[in-house]
Amino acid sequence: MTGRDWRALARDREGRLAAAAPCAAGGGKVVPPENAGALLAAVIRPGDRVALEGDNQKQADFLARALAGLDPAAVNRLHMVQSTVALPDHVALFERGIASDLDFAFSGPQAKELARLAREKRVRIGAIHTYLELFGRYFMDLTPRVCLVAADLADGRGNLLTGFNTEETPAIVEATSGRRGIVVAQVREVVPRLPRVDIPGDRVDFVIPCGRPPYVEPLFTRDPARITETQIFLAMLALKGIYLPYRVRRLNHGIGYTTCAIELLLPTYGEALGLKGIACTHWALNPHPTMIPAIEAGFVESIHSFGSEPGMEEYIRARGDVFFLGADGGLRSDRLLCHVAGLYAIDMFIGLTLQIDRSGNSSTATAGRIAGFGGAPNLGTNPRGRRHASETWLMAGEEDPRAASATGGMPFGRKLVVQITPTVSEKKGIPVFVDELDAVALSREGLFPIPPVMLYGDEITHIVTERGIAALHRCTDLETRRAAVRAVAGDTPVGRAEKEAETARLRAAGIVRRPEDLGVRREEARRSLLAAESLDDLVRISGGLYRPPARFAVD
Repeated sequence: MTGRDWRALARDREGRLAAAAPCAAGGGKVVPPENAGALLAAVIRPGDRVALEGDNQKQADFLARALAGLDPAAVNRLHMVQSTVALPDHVALFERGIASDLDFAFSGPQAKELARLAREKRVRIGAIHTYLELFGRYFMDLTPRVCLVAADLADGRGNLLTGFNTEETPAIVEATSGRRGIVVAQVREVVPRLPRVDIPGDRVDFVIPCGRPPYVEPLFTRDPARITETQIFLAMLALKGIYLPYRVRRLNHGIGYTTCAIELLLPTYGEALGLKGIACTHWALNPHPTMIPAIEAGFVESIHSFGSEPGMEEYIRARGDVFFLGADGGLRSDRLLCHVAGLYAIDMFIGLTLQIDRSGNSSTATAGRIAGFGGAPNLGTNPRGRRHASETWLMAGEEDPRAASATGGMPFGRKLVVQITPTVSEKKGIPVFVDELDAVALSREGLFPIPPVMLYGDEITHIVTERGIAALHRCTDLETRRAAVRAVAGDTPVGRAEKEAETARLRAAGIVRRPEDLGVRREEARRSLLAAESLDDLVRISGGLYRPPARFAVD
């Protein structure tokens, strides 16, 4: 016998609850908002691992502000484990010395600030995770001692209604409560009875009614009016060169105007190609407003969502045959479950990036911005555990000359993983194709133990640029893959090394296809091809059910 105290976690929990008890009203679970700071100071200890719900949309913003306002002399050295660094209060935790360590997945809105903090040695980044990877570590070596989450409503027993934005709340709460941690939830209000229970009260210790819903970032709202003809051209290449021949039915779209252009071309250019009924039927996807025309045109059978999107609530309720809904008619989003679907059940991931190197490796961590990856490394990987076949998966596998040798001749498929980008950023005029990723320099500087690569070159099947499509998975070796990357890299440091004879051989082999090989002409890429050219068009097509957030209103 070791003499170990097998109730150490339970005793620690009891002590924290006792310290926090005076903060609650009447000795229950409901804490007045003015006591939020005192509650957090009572349940959080220096050096604690704290999960602050801040995924790429829903934010526990009230709790983030309360945490950032604590006295760093009393609460410090926190190890933050959170999906997204999105709010100024997230940055303030490290600027004020309340937190020192971070494991995360995405930091788009605060990418520049996070890069600055890392270089100033005010934050130690353990890793940039994919969401599924981070959730998995919550149940291993990154279990939170305290978690701060967001919901819409609660009752007096601590039962929570997360509403349209369940997202990652169940995963965080389950990990924390299962190891005797403390769970605190901010809610809009406390009500006598909930329309549905998303998180049972026996896993929630305290609820704080702060009088408003949690902040939700309209991350996937893209105004069709801002889609460029270059983006339409790229979308046309992808639809004709990938969606059509592979008959991609199950897929995910990454964030960006180019993927929204694909969505808006489905009812027009896509239907002319004959894609309706044979492609784009089942989605792992947030409810993009730019999906409305394709849904109304009958392209879409189902969408399971990581989270919701502000303004889409009534449209989702009215399209229950497409979206996954709860008994109350609200969206049942779940970031963990949707990423499981994205890992194993989709046949294609297509998204954008900031940099691609000469070998096809891709990253969104650059010299001045540590943006993170979100779900791309999970959605864009070929899972070796997959055992069910599909037409798309088998076709891509048969094209891979390395697959047969690796399995001794055993048939095996692969997921399509597509990076779609102009060769030079339209917005900033910066080359996307570079000889070496900035991620390598970030590692050399000691900010990461290995370069933070989003997608490795051997995972990517296709790169789509205005110069054409490179099928990397069809390359027999690294040098051939590099030649294929050069062929579509355009006027960039990588593309300038292209050799015409080499590219001609790749075109003959079907590894590189120019727009003219596909019969897609640049002059045909007009905005009139879009099924909606403005947010007003999306509202009209939705029958008035879609209500864009106020920030997108045009005077």
